Amino acid sequence: MPLQAPDQLAVADALSALLGDSTTEPRPDTQLAALTLAVAADLPVLLWGEPGIGKTAALNRLAEALDLPLTTVIASVHEPSDFSGLPVVGDDPAVQGVPMAPPDWAVRLVQAGRGLLFLDELSTAPPAVQAALLRLVLERRVGALRLPPGVRIVAAANPRSSAADGWELSPPLANRFVHLQWAHDHEVVVRGLGGTWPRATLPRLDPDRLPAAVDFARRAVCGLLATRPTLVHRLPNGEMRRGGAWPSPRSWDMTLRLVAFAHASGSDRDVLSLLVRGTVGDGPGLELLASVDRMELPDPETLLADPAAAELPERGDLRQAVLDGVVAAVRERPDRARWDAAWALLVRALDTGAPDLVVVPATTLASLRRDDWDVPAAVEQLAGVVAVSRRADRAAGRAAERLTAKAGR
Repeated sequence: MPLQAPDQLAVADALSALLGDSTTEPRPDTQLAALTLAVAADLPVLLWGEPGIGKTAALNRLAEALDLPLTTVIASVHEPSDFSGLPVVGDDPAVQGVPMAPPDWAVRLVQAGRGLLFLDELSTAPPAVQAALLRLVLERRVGALRLPPGVRIVAAANPRSSAADGWELSPPLANRFVHLQWAHDHEVVVRGLGGTWPRATLPRLDPDRLPAAVDFARRAVCGLLATRPTLVHRLPNGEMRRGGAWPSPRSWDMTLRLVAFAHASGSDRDVLSLLVRGTVGDGPGLELLASVDRMELPDPETLLADPAAAELPERGDLRQAVLDGVVAAVRERPDRARWDAAWALLVRALDTGAPDLVVVPATTLASLRRDDWDVPAAVEQLAGVVAVSRRADRAAGRAAERLTAKAGR
């Protein structure tokens, strides 16, 4: 007997349910980690990306993983009054005033006491709606209601080139968000379509590191701005750039908060890079990252005190800075023991990293030798590296001279 139409629909629904079934797995995902950290820090986040790359799906997974009810509001289809509130005239407006009634979604969030508010299609919201959103994003107020602390705000937008009737974000609204550029990862998409998506997890904040994290963040941000005062506030010239991340006292305050959260949770540098560049822009963000890198370098005096236990950075530029700092410390306070310790550090660097990084420090350290200081055995190990480097430099110089001579013919 053929199935009736209702039975066919039930089978179709069962098939759809099977297609919707998925699991999650712990998988490194820098974008998702940055988003989760910003949400944990209670900062408004704006995801930028082309249509269809999974911004909304990422928000659904995030809400599910954090056990937060998700409330989606399409900003472009609302009126300004939907965010500022609708006036409700009471019995005696002259005495009682005119309260601003909030929309139903705001009431539900307040009643729940927690949730994830997702403002979608932000770049297609007209300027009047963007202006109304300022109070929601900054003060967390909708009409007469204040959203509870347990509500987090995340928005999504398409670039103007791919947004239907798109608008650039106004500078005041843009400066209130952490801007994250969202792109699809081929492997994540393939695994996800196969039924397994990466899992979003809240950062594990170490309670013992909280005071140190605050101190670290303040030293990093204040140290940079003290030497680069022009970075405190820099409104971009172009309309498009004003609709993104740029430095202001407000965005630096957000950056300081993110640095503290990243430090307390042990987040890696790639996650921190996305966050600080998404808050104050690429240029200031990269300067801050360089400043943070310098702050995390080991103290030269600590390395000289125990060369055998020294842990040198893996990155070549940071390792070079550490070795140069060690040689500079010996130059400032030279004595035989410190000179020998510096040679031991250079040998350790030679054994654990690129040989060319020790050439300049070794040459400089050799020039600091006093007549009554015996040459340590470590110098023999380093001499070959220095000699090879010098021969390579001479060969490169001769090659450059030949090229110049040919070009002049």
